[in-house]
Amino acid sequence: MNQRTWLLNIRTTANMTQEEVANEAEIKRPYYSQIESGVRRPSVQVAKKISEVLGFDWALFFENECSEKRQSVHTA
Repeated sequence: MNQRTWLLNIRTTANMTQEEVANEAEIKRPYYSQIESGVRRPSVQVAKKISEVLGFDWALFFENECSEKRQSVHTA
């Protein structure tokens, strides 16, 4: 799996740390870090929690290629 730069970009645009996202999504920070770095894929439930915290479509986690166009639609 590749690093999810789109997720990093969304998080930094929201001015949130990994710890803050993890706390609001009710997961551990190391787990969130692994998701962001692409080491682990979140469950649908966790994907939905993270997307609620950061305000994007949770299905982005499960697309093969998250295009810049698709990302910008959800972060505008």
